[in-house]
Amino acid sequence: MPTRDRSSLDAEELFLLWAARRSGVLDALLDAAGTPSEVAADAGVTEHAARVVVESLSDLGFVRQVGGEYEITNRALGFLAKRDVRSIGRLPHTLDLFDLWVDLPETMRTGEGPERPADWTRNRLGAHAATDDARVRARVTAAVREAPDAERVLDVRGASGVYATEFAARGYDATLLDESSVVDAVEPMLVHRGVRTVAADAPDFAVDDAFGLVFLADVTSGYDAAENRTLLASAFEALEPGGTLTVVDVVRDGSTTAVRGRIRALGVGHGDVYTEATLRSWLESAGFDDVTVSTIPGDDRSLLVAKRPERAVD
Repeated sequence: MPTRDRSSLDAEELFLLWAARRSGVLDALLDAAGTPSEVAADAGVTEHAARVVVESLSDLGFVRQVGGEYEITNRALGFLAKRDVRSIGRLPHTLDLFDLWVDLPETMRTGEGPERPADWTRNRLGAHAATDDARVRARVTAAVREAPDAERVLDVRGASGVYATEFAARGYDATLLDESSVVDAVEPMLVHRGVRTVAADAPDFAVDDAFGLVFLADVTSGYDAAENRTLLASAFEALEPGGTLTVVDVVRDGSTTAVRGRIRALGVGHGDVYTEATLRSWLESAGFDDVTVSTIPGDDRSLLVAKRPERAVD
C-alpha cells in the first residue's frame, strides 16, 4: 500500500491549520506546551474545539503528546522560527494566502488589495526557498542555454536566492536584486554562496553594471501592465549589447495553471497572468528582438527569451 506524502496536505487539513492559526490555538501551542483545556483557555475557544484541533494537529505531525501535554515538532518550526527563511517552508505562506482569499469578495468589490498578514515577506521567502531543487535546476538550465556566452547574471526580484545560488554554483557571477527588506533577510545566507545582492525597488530599477543575462522567475505575473512595461525597460537597460533576457512565468493559455495564477494574483490584489501576445508586445516595445516562447520540460511555466540588439536601432 503506498505511503502518503507527509509534505502535502488536503484542503480540509490546510483549512484546519489555517483555523488553528487564525483562532489563536496555534499560538497557544507555540508559546508553551499544554493540554487542550489550557489551549482552550488561552485561545478563547471551546474545550471540544481545542481537543479536536490539537489532537488532529498531533495526527498530522505538527505537535506530539509528551507526559500528558502537547508540544510542537520540527514540522511546525516554520511558524515559530523566522530568522533563517530556509527553515520556514511552504505552509506559513500557504496560510497567508488563505487569509487573503477569505477577503477576496471584498477585494473584488473595492479593487484594493487586502492588508498583508504578519510575517508576509519572510513567509513568502520561506515558500520560495522551498522551491523544488529539480525545478530550480531545470529553469536555470533553460536560461543558460539561451545565453551560453554570458558571464554575469542578474536575478531580478530573486527573493530567497535559490536561482541566483544555482547560477553561482555553475560558475556565473550572480547578482540578486530585490527590495531592501528582502535583501536584509537573505543576504546573510547568500554572501557565503558567491551571490552579490543589490537593494532596489522593481519594477523601476537601475544597476551600475551591465549583465549578459537577466533572469526573471514568476515576476511578470506580480505586476500590472504599466509596471511590466517599466520592468522590461529596466531589464533592457541592465543588459549589455547582445545580452539575453529570460522570463520564466505562467502564460495565459486556458490551462488550470493559468487560472490558479490569475486567482492568486486577484487574491493578493495585484498582478495577473498575461497572454503570449501581450508579453511579446511589451518586450518588443522595450526594444528587445528575437523574442521566442517555449516550454520547460516537466514544468508548468513557459520560457520567454528576448535579446538586446548588439547595436542601437536608429
